[in-house]
Amino acid sequence: MPALLVRSVLSMCGTMLLVSIALFALLEAGSGDVTKKILGAFATPEQRESYRRQLGLDQPLWQRYASWLAGNDWWLDVRVGHELITLPNPQTGESEWWASTAVGPRRWRLQGDLLLAIPRGGGPATAEEEVTWRTAADGTEFFWGIDETNAAVKWLRGAGVSTWVLTPAGFRQEDGGPVEFIPLQQGLIRGDPGQSLRTGRPVAATLFPRLRNSAILAGLALLLIMPVALCLGAIAGVRVGRLSDRLLSIGSLIATATPEFVTGLGLILVFGIWLQVLPAVSVFVEQDAVWRDPALLVLPVLTLTAVELGYIIRMTRTSMIEVMESGYIRTAVLKGLPMFRVVARHALRNALIAPVTVIMLHVNWLIGGLVVVEAVFGYPGLGQYIYDSALFGDFNAVEAAAMLLVGIAVATRLAGDLAYAYLNPRIRF
Repeated sequence: MPALLVRSVLSMCGTMLLVSIALFALLEAGSGDVTKKILGAFATPEQRESYRRQLGLDQPLWQRYASWLAGNDWWLDVRVGHELITLPNPQTGESEWWASTAVGPRRWRLQGDLLLAIPRGGGPATAEEEVTWRTAADGTEFFWGIDETNAAVKWLRGAGVSTWVLTPAGFRQEDGGPVEFIPLQQGLIRGDPGQSLRTGRPVAATLFPRLRNSAILAGLALLLIMPVALCLGAIAGVRVGRLSDRLLSIGSLIATATPEFVTGLGLILVFGIWLQVLPAVSVFVEQDAVWRDPALLVLPVLTLTAVELGYIIRMTRTSMIEVMESGYIRTAVLKGLPMFRVVARHALRNALIAPVTVIMLHVNWLIGGLVVVEAVFGYPGLGQYIYDSALFGDFNAVEAAAMLLVGIAVATRLAGDLAYAYLNPRIRF
């Protein structure tokens, strides 16, 4: 059993690494020019190129992948000459990058030929602090620092670059800009997949609340699916050919064949519009709305449950029929054991091997179904987040959300292997 666990964990890590490389390459190749989606079709080539540099898209592909995966603060602090740290924003609580200097956290801004040091805490920017300009091989003086956009930047003394800056009021041109931008991030493996291009906020700050909402939805659906489907499937398998078996088989086939959006719209029409006993949409007016009004979850959970419930019932029924026809079950019946004891003590555990494994593997399908269900009900979860980010071209958000789903998929596969080994002792050896 320990050897099986070690092999599964190593396989999981290798799978995650290969998927991360493939995912990053595919999104980079298929995203197109994201600056057109952000700035609009009427932005000039000069504006788009300036914004590409601010996003760090002018860096080599391998460097961007390494920064996205493992972060870049560990080598950029050598260029800046100070330790790079993250501190919470006093208003939003979101992490900001600062340089830890002898006089406290600092950022910098170039104003004309004057380099201003910006202290943390809202104090005035000042140029009185000593700034050590470095001299390049060609005699030009430069300075590496942290600017107000959470990027490590390089300024040239006396040679500020004209930069187009995106602000809430629009796109404006500023003088004294850096000649090089490297957006700072701690990396995916440290929980920082970068900044969202759609919201301008850290991806982690917007992703994990959505993940929590989807986890509640998928968790309730899974808790409903497992006991109900296994019990109904076992009943159908034991009573094969009878009325209850036929009703369960037909009902599960109908549920499996009906797409989620059709089921969702039908439930909305009946319970949300005709009977008006449940909310037709899952609109959150506050962050903890799911706890204040659990009725918001009823229709999405039922929709997400329907297809998977029918599939697991049919799998359990087939497995139970196969087990009930085996020799040791016939022997137990001929010995005069009660049918309930035969099913509970001898048949059920062996019949659960295939359904439990399928349930673990179908957790991935359940999460994939969230995209459709959340879009139908307007539920603010991970599926809706991926859909909106993909339409916008927010590759940082899509990559982080996709890797999170891959991690869940691989983890459930590991859980399925362990459950299979528990139910089938031969696998342990």
